[in-house]
Order: sequence, then structure tokens, then C-alpha cells
Amino acid sequence: MENFLLGALLFTVTRTEPVETVRTKPNFIIILADDMGWGDLDVNQPEKKTNNTPNLNLMAQQGLRLTDFHSPASTCSPSRAAILTGRYGLRTGVTHNFGVNSVAGLPLSEITLPQLLQQAGYYTAIIGKWHLGHNGPYGPTNRGFDHYLGVPYSNDMGCTDTPGYNLPPCPPCVSSRPEVIRSVHRGCYSKVGLPLIENSTITEQPLDLWRLTEQYKSAALRVIRSARARGQPYLLYIASAHMHVPLAPPLLAATAAPRRSDGVYAASLQELDDLVGAIKTAADETDRDNTLIWFTGDNGPWDQKCQYAGSVGPFTGKWQTNKGGGSAKQTTWEGGHRVPTVVYWPGRIPANSTSAALLSGMDIFPTVLSLAGITPPSDRRYDGIDATRILLQREHTGHEFLFHPNSGAAGKFGDLQTVRAEKYKAFFVTGAAEACGGGTGQQQLHDPPLIFDLEQDESEETPLRFDTPEYQTVAQRVSQKREELLWDIATDPSLSTADYSTDGSAAPCCDTTQVVCRSPPGESQAFPGQVRDIVPQPCPGSTFRSPPGWTCLENLTREAYRRHPDQMPEPPQLAGEKHWV
Repeated sequence: MENFLLGALLFTVTRTEPVETVRTKPNFIIILADDMGWGDLDVNQPEKKTNNTPNLNLMAQQGLRLTDFHSPASTCSPSRAAILTGRYGLRTGVTHNFGVNSVAGLPLSEITLPQLLQQAGYYTAIIGKWHLGHNGPYGPTNRGFDHYLGVPYSNDMGCTDTPGYNLPPCPPCVSSRPEVIRSVHRGCYSKVGLPLIENSTITEQPLDLWRLTEQYKSAALRVIRSARARGQPYLLYIASAHMHVPLAPPLLAATAAPRRSDGVYAASLQELDDLVGAIKTAADETDRDNTLIWFTGDNGPWDQKCQYAGSVGPFTGKWQTNKGGGSAKQTTWEGGHRVPTVVYWPGRIPANSTSAALLSGMDIFPTVLSLAGITPPSDRRYDGIDATRILLQREHTGHEFLFHPNSGAAGKFGDLQTVRAEKYKAFFVTGAAEACGGGTGQQQLHDPPLIFDLEQDESEETPLRFDTPEYQTVAQRVSQKREELLWDIATDPSLSTADYSTDGSAAPCCDTTQVVCRSPPGESQAFPGQVRDIVPQPCPGSTFRSPPGWTCLENLTREAYRRHPDQMPEPPQLAGEKHWV
């Protein structure tokens, strides 16, 4: 197992042949759940006897369940950036979330997984949440994806006409009463309707949350089947809106089943599971033995959402919760970053296997590249490790050390003040996110650090005593490794800086004359055999920060012409302007 090196060494993943020779280039499907708890996966807590995730349970039975797998951060944008680059946020510059009005995103100096696969002949598609910048060159189709259908950020970052379940509940979009917007309570974004974007074009604003999953499923299945028909290997990255609020499951009265006994959250979890099942079935039917499916999460559940939040399982962070506050999303307690993870590849990954190897979402980048036989660029340092032997050969050696960045609950965003060292976990700072019912506790710095033995104390309740030889040995190791990594990052010539500036005109907006940028009545129509083709609608505003002079209608028209040049005249070019494609 090639582990990441600390110190002043250059972090690169050298080109090596895959552990087992792959006959043809494999397909990769990465499914990223949003705000899903480790305990939400039935097979992680069999004693609960729930049946909310039957398709994921089957995938685990037929594949590999990773029980000590961690999101690279405990909040959205930093976690997603690290998954696609294999690098900590202190290297990429992405240490906290981008917003509706963000003018930039993941720095353009960063090289992404889809870019490298695309260069190697893969068809690359993303369905779902992006959250790494939605303007111009920062959008998905400029970062390595051939096709995009989804929401540019979280599904609570804009109003809809039929809001889903949230706590506190958010109002629907308004049509002509801006005074309503100004009176909305904290936690509700409502000035701009939530957009659905295909490639670089707004196709629906505000979108319909209640049919979003069906749209995602249809698009994903078309990607799988069309790539197979062309004989082209593909990367399909599905970044689901589940289980992030607002939840919008099928109407409970119409879909009541015994396994949905615990209400809205369980119904939403089942809808996510049904989506996974449909994708797995399509992959099995088209190229079963040559398709790897990797299911994981971007961070833990959002405590403050109470009944609309997931389960952390036994990883309750009792040391913190006993002092006040939540210990899941946004925190570096286990519930914030230990996420449910299953990897499935028939005939390659041993069935019904489990590994407690210490792994991270950053490892997806080097592992997928290794399996595809692709060498990452050697001009930058990486933090993920190649987990191929763990997936294919039942090895169980993962990271010796893994660092969990501050994600909003305590300390400066992105700082690496929590360290995992095998079974031990050290905190140089502690703090809580808002708990269900309120309360956050106090931030505390720890010098020397708090250290927990996770094998004996998975709930992180009682730290080791400072005066024991065990504590002294672990404290010395983690302090030294942390200093080495921080020095390595400080001397990394490939560091990027993210631009977090904002501008109101950067918000995706179909019609600037409408209070919520509402798109006009009517729906896009499809040409037979194509993936959600565009027929332009009269939308007078800009799409999302297009160059001056381009309107939503012109963007839609050019997109339709690009797909069907034989069915419509070429739109005129505007002098001195270039359309982002």
C-alpha cells in the first residue's frame, strides 16, 4: 500500500500498473450522499432491525463495506473539492462553502479527477449537486465533465414553489411581493429561486423538488446506457440532494410501507436507496463485470434539523454533547466525518466483505486513476492513497495518520487540528455545531491535546489521562506528524488560493425582472433519443454571469443549436463576445 508521505517530500502518485490487469478500461460510478449519517445504512447497525436501505444492503452483501471511511471535511464544498482532487483544503484553498453569490469556485489551478479521465478517453457526467463554483470557467463542464444536470449548490440555497420538509420550515417563492422576502427568518434562502442547470443553461427556476430525484434518475440511466451503446468508458458522478434538507420524498400517504415507520426522513432515505438500486440495476444490465460503484457521503448528518437529520450510530461525541452542542456535521467529532461507504464491482471486489482500514474520500482520486491506468500529474502533492489492494485483495492497511479539517464548529476553517493515528484520535481544538433545540457549547483549545482510544471509546466520551505512558507516546507521535504535514503544506509549490468574493449579479438568474428570477411558463421539450434537449424559452435575463450581451434565451438557443445543428439555423455571434460552453 502506497501511503501518503509527510515532510518535505514531493507528494505524487507515481505511475504503477494496477494490482490486477484490467482487460478494458473500467467504468466508474461515484454516488455521493449529502448529510447522510453512518447509522443510516441498515447494515451498519443490524441491531436496529431497520429496512430503509435494502438496495444498499444488497450492494454491501455483494461488495465491500468500509466501516472506517471518512469524508475529507465535515461540510459540503471542502469535502467535494478534496474528493475530486485528492488534496486537503489547505492545498486547494477550498476550506468552506461557496454561496449563491460566489463569483468563483475551486481554483482553476487545481486538476480534477474528471479532467484526467476525460483526457484518457472517458465520457464524464455529473448529475446533482456541484457546489464548487457556478460561474463561467468554474462550472462543471469547464472542470472535466462532458455533461451536467443538477443544482449548483445545496438544495436549501434557494426558494421553491412547493418547499419540502425543513426545520424551521421555509416559505415558498413569491411572485410579486418583495416585502415577504425581507421578513423571512434566518436559515431560509429565498431571494433567488433554486435553479436546475443543464451544462451551462438554466432549464428550470425555481425547480420542483418533488420530481428532482426522478429527473436525476432518468438522466443517470441515459448516461449509462448511451455510453455503453457507444462502447465508451465513463465516469458518472451522482451527487444526490439526499439527505440534505429540505427533504421532499414521495407523498407518504401514497407510498406508505412498513419500513417507513419513522416518517419523512425514512421515506427520503428510501427514495435515495431506490435511486441507488436503479443505477446499480442499469450498470449490471449494461456492463456488470466492468463497472465499479462507490457509494459514500460528503459529511455527517445536520444535528440542528432534529427529526430531519440522520443517525451518527454509536459515534455520538459524548465529550462534546455533555458540554452542549451537536457533534455531527461541521465538527471533527466522528459523527461529522465518518460516513457510510460501500464499494461494488462484481468479479473484482470480493463479495460480502468488510474492511476497517482507515480511509478517506480523498482516496477516491488516486484509486480510480490507478484502476484506470492513469498517472496523476507529478507537479503537485497529494494526500489521498491508492486503496486498490484494499478493494481487490482484502488488505486492510489504510492511512497511518489522517487529518480532519476544521469545518465551521471550532477553529479557523480548514486548519488541521484533529488527527487520527490508527485507533487514537487527538484534538487540538474542540467545539460543537448547533444541536437540535439549540446550543453550541464553547470552543476550547487543547495543549496538550485531548486523545481518545476509539477502539475502547467509540463515543469519544473519556479522553486518555495525560500522565499515562500511552498518552505520552501518542501525543508525541501526532504532534510530530502534524508539524511535518503543516510544514509540507507551507512549502508546497502547488498551493492554490480560492476566491471567496461575492457579487449579487453572480447568482444564477433566468429573469432579472422577476422577484425570484422565475423562468417563464412552459417546459423544455426533448428530441427523441437525446438527453434532455433544450428548446429555448423566452427568458430575458442572463443565465448565470454570462459575458455581457448574452441573454438566457440566447444561451438556450445556442445550446439547442449545438445539439441539433441540422434542425435550426445557427444563432448569430455577438461582436467581441464569447459564450462559455
